[in-house]
Amino acid sequence: MIDVQGVDFVRVPVTDIEQAKDFYGGVLGLPPGPTRHEDWVEYQAGNLTLAVMTPETHEEEFVPLPPGIIGLRVPDVAAAKAQLEAAGVEVKDIWDSGVCNGASFADPAGNRLTLHHRYAPHD
Repeated sequence: MIDVQGVDFVRVPVTDIEQAKDFYGGVLGLPPGPTRHEDWVEYQAGNLTLAVMTPETHEEEFVPLPPGIIGLRVPDVAAAKAQLEAAGVEVKDIWDSGVCNGASFADPAGNRLTLHHRYAPHD
């Protein structure tokens, strides 16, 4: 068994790195991470680094992430949804599972993200 101690980063494929910088750094307001290259920029989302990158510069083909693969924890989904909409981002209706609620949206490259708030404790 290997000693996995956490998840250091998630790669987020994008088609336009400048547009992605505006979205992740500007619209979402995520602080920059330690690594910034022409084709790879990191942003800190709490304890997780989002490595926003252009796949074609890493010998890969662009494919957006599957729906809702990145869940961004927020204290208030409705307030976060309103902020995104004020910035021109289309956000789906808020859903409620009985233990958490959320709402999905997309970055400019089409990657689906989810605003998420867990209001009931884990068992």
